[in-house]
Amino acid sequence: MSNTTYTVIFYLFAAITVCSAAFVVFTRNVIYSAFSLLFTFFGVAALYVFLSADFIAVTQVVVYVGGILVLLLFGVMFTNSIMQVKQKTEFFHLFPGMLLLIGLIGAMLYTFYTTNGWMPSATMLQGSIVERIGFETMSRYVLPFEMVSILLLAALIGAAFLARFDKSK
Repeated sequence: MSNTTYTVIFYLFAAITVCSAAFVVFTRNVIYSAFSLLFTFFGVAALYVFLSADFIAVTQVVVYVGGILVLLLFGVMFTNSIMQVKQKTEFFHLFPGMLLLIGLIGAMLYTFYTTNGWMPSATMLQGSIVERIGFETMSRYVLPFEMVSILLLAALIGAAFLARFDKSK
C-alpha cells in the first residue's frame, strides 16, 4: 500500500475514535454511551497498530473490549434502575471538565516539546518488545504499576459499596 492509503486509513480510524468518544461523553443514554465506548476502544487499538505497538493493541482489545466493556454492559443491563426510561446521565461540571481537558493537552504538548517527541530512540527498541515491556514494568516502573493496582482495587471496593443491596428500602 502507498503512504496516502495508510494516511487515509489512519485518519479514518482517528475520526471513528474521536467521534465515538464524543458520543460517549455527550449522549444522555447510558446504554448508547456504553456501546459507543466499544467503538472508541477498537479505534484506539487500531491507532496502536498504526504506531507499530502490536502488543499494546492486542492488550487493548483483550483487556478493555473483552473484559471491562463486557462487564460494564452486563452491569448496566442487569441493573433495574438504569434500565428505566427516566434514568439518564446529565451534563455536570462541563466547565471544570473542559478546563481539565485544556490543562492535560497543555501538559502533553509541554512534554512533547521539552523531550523532543515521544518516540523512543533506536537503541531502546532492540530485542523483543514483550520482553522489554515486562522488564521495564517489573524494574523501573514497579511503583506506578503497584499504585495503579491499588487504585483499581479502591475502584472495585467503591463499586461494590455503591452496588450493594440497601435493606432500608
